[in-house]
Amino acid sequence: MPYIGELYSLLTACLWSGSSIAFTAATRRIGSVQVNTSRLIMAAGYLVILVLLARFELTLSATQVVYLSISGFIGFTLGDTFLFKAFQLIGARISMLIMSLAPAVAAVLARIVLGENISPWGVIGIIVTLTGVGIVVLGRKEEATKDTIVHHVTRGGIVMAVLAAFGQGGGLIFAKMAFREGNINGFVATLIRILASLLVLLPVSILSGRYKKPVQVLRNDPKALMYTVLGSIFGPFLGVTSSLMAIQYAKVGIAATIMATTPIVMLPLVHFVQKEHLTWRAIAGAFIATLGVALLFLP
Repeated sequence: MPYIGELYSLLTACLWSGSSIAFTAATRRIGSVQVNTSRLIMAAGYLVILVLLARFELTLSATQVVYLSISGFIGFTLGDTFLFKAFQLIGARISMLIMSLAPAVAAVLARIVLGENISPWGVIGIIVTLTGVGIVVLGRKEEATKDTIVHHVTRGGIVMAVLAAFGQGGGLIFAKMAFREGNINGFVATLIRILASLLVLLPVSILSGRYKKPVQVLRNDPKALMYTVLGSIFGPFLGVTSSLMAIQYAKVGIAATIMATTPIVMLPLVHFVQKEHLTWRAIAGAFIATLGVALLFLP
């Protein structure tokens, strides 16, 4: 099927738009460490059940396991920890804007490590898409609600978001290297990445005293539990699996760029769910980003 990688990238953007809203609300209520660790544990549980029931092929080479483990550590343990902290410090709007660096990071690393080249139309498409994303993100205003607050830009928050962008870009490269070694089921690959990240993240979080009584914390805040469960389904369970399928069939830079349109996909959600008014600037940015994505489909 032509452009299957690009279509998986679009699906990823749709799934991540829902998880971004859910996780932002959850981190505000119980903190970034609680949400980040709990959602990975939840997603690992979903994946173990699915892999066992569906009897997916579990035969991987040692090299594939190593690449996926490194990818999980960089992407989940480091990258997502930084991103969740950025959500807490400067909010989803500015965090997602800075995360637009991830496709550029991924494209450069893919060129150096994997030897992937992007056509001139592809380069133009990346620039146009990220320009549209930037216009949309900057055109939105954060408004205080019961579950969110207006965030102020801080140096620490910006640093966290930049590190998150590098974590996401680097994680995609190692995942692509694993897929180049041989065929892997997307859900199995995601499970390995999550388990590898939890081997580091869980003991560090517990020993540092930042991950305490998670069951009690979630039980005492039903809304935080609901947001974390929904986010874990749309994010690490389905969204991350879809992103791995995307880079399996498409060039990393192209796939990462389409996935970066998450803020565009979020527009209908924030309009209808959170009753946020959409400005003409946001609508224009969405059209520009859509044009850029269309350019990415050109040969």
